[in-house]
Amino acid sequence: MPQQNRTPGHSPALTRTHKLSIAGVATLGVAALAFSLVPGSPQASAESVSAAPAAFSSDQFKVATVGLSAQLADAQAAAAKKKTADQAAAKKAAEAAAKKKAEDERKAKAAASRSTKRAAIKPVAAKTYADNLDGWIRESLDIMKRKGIPGTYSGLHRNILRESSGNPNAINGWDINAINGVPSIGLLQVIKPTFDAYHVAGTAWSQYDPVANITAAANYAADRYGSIDNVNGAY
Repeated sequence: MPQQNRTPGHSPALTRTHKLSIAGVATLGVAALAFSLVPGSPQASAESVSAAPAAFSSDQFKVATVGLSAQLADAQAAAAKKKTADQAAAKKAAEAAAKKKAEDERKAKAAASRSTKRAAIKPVAAKTYADNLDGWIRESLDIMKRKGIPGTYSGLHRNILRESSGNPNAINGWDINAINGVPSIGLLQVIKPTFDAYHVAGTAWSQYDPVANITAAANYAADRYGSIDNVNGAY
């Protein structure tokens, strides 16, 4: 064998044969490694997956970001919708309260107005008349007015003074009526048949009653002469 000359402190030089041998071994090692990592080897796959760090692509990150943004948008929309509904409910409640308050105030005002009107309306006292010739004539005139019987104060007063001098109990005991048994009686000297025929409802059924006597005589005079004012003598 030929001797190999070595230089002290240096490794022996690799020959071409050595280089080829080393390359072949490296190639075989790579091939063996590749074979051990094929999907058919569960052990290799599990070890490779567990050893490999988790990695996300930019597309996956974008999808996750979009999903989160959508959730936030939905939450914000729901919150805004609830706020709008709450505001609408509050507004409706406020309007209802205002409407009720206005209605209560209107009712209270109407009640106060009715109370004021009732207080302002005073009961009308029944009209009273003096118990004398003036009072009797005035009461008779009011009744005549309601019944549509014509006549004036002066017409009644003039005829009363001529017939009885204002005495409601006056009786004519000497004329033809008295001779026939039906004497003239009262302020306007009315006989019984005439008084009964021309009696005015609402007055007393007595010839001696001053108001009933005046009113019946005025009713008779209106029928025969048009009005007591047209009578200037015995009638």
